[in-house]
Amino acid sequence: MVECHIPLMKLDSIFLSHIHGDHVFGFFGLLSTLGMKGRQTPLNIFAPPSFGPILKIFLSYYGEGIGFEIRFTPLKMKQPETVLESKSISVQAFPLNHGIESFGFIFREKEPPFNVHKEAIGRYGLSLTEIGTLKRGEDVQRVDGSVIPASEAAYKPFVPKSYAYCSDTAPFPEEAAWLKGTSVIYHEATYLQELADQGALRHHSTTKQAAQVALEAGAGKLLIGHYSSRNADIKAYEAECRSVFPESFATSDGEVYDI
Repeated sequence: MVECHIPLMKLDSIFLSHIHGDHVFGFFGLLSTLGMKGRQTPLNIFAPPSFGPILKIFLSYYGEGIGFEIRFTPLKMKQPETVLESKSISVQAFPLNHGIESFGFIFREKEPPFNVHKEAIGRYGLSLTEIGTLKRGEDVQRVDGSVIPASEAAYKPFVPKSYAYCSDTAPFPEEAAWLKGTSVIYHEATYLQELADQGALRHHSTTKQAAQVALEAGAGKLLIGHYSSRNADIKAYEAECRSVFPESFATSDGEVYDI
């Protein structure tokens, strides 16, 4: 995070998919670093219930150095549920298929209020009340019987985007439906297709399985990662995904992608 110039102190919430070491070991160093930097604002943690005892052990030994409140929310849902919501974004968690309790997350921007075209304000002599009506997406009805349509005088400043995180997991029947219409999906693709039997055995996905999920979900873009150490050529992963879903990208740490 430091190398990518992401401010540690601006962290608000952390989402942990499952308790395998490669997904949680770095977390405790992060908590200690935040404590050393003097963080005071609460930190939200969303993770499987099995993470609770692990967090408790850490705090029992090193909690004195943590000068801020940790708000732990155990995830127990059987289908997508909203776990966090703000004015601009909502976060859903949903169960994955990894042999142990594991969860994925969908981050969605909310529909923005309408903006009013500046030239329409002058052209129609809009009052503050009328501007408020247009910002709600409603037509303005004037006492003289005239109508100012919201479709003409107002506009949406952006199309809401969404990002899904699915790791670690083998594919499962509901997955594509739960991710329907997502702008960008990050999906593990641990194995090349020739090792599909290993994926099934270890509850991981292959390249083509991840790509098929993105295709069926109608996603805008697929990012893959969590590669097996058996193959160092990530372009081979990308090529297999693109044979199913052309907008696939094999990612490396530190890269930046538009959502």
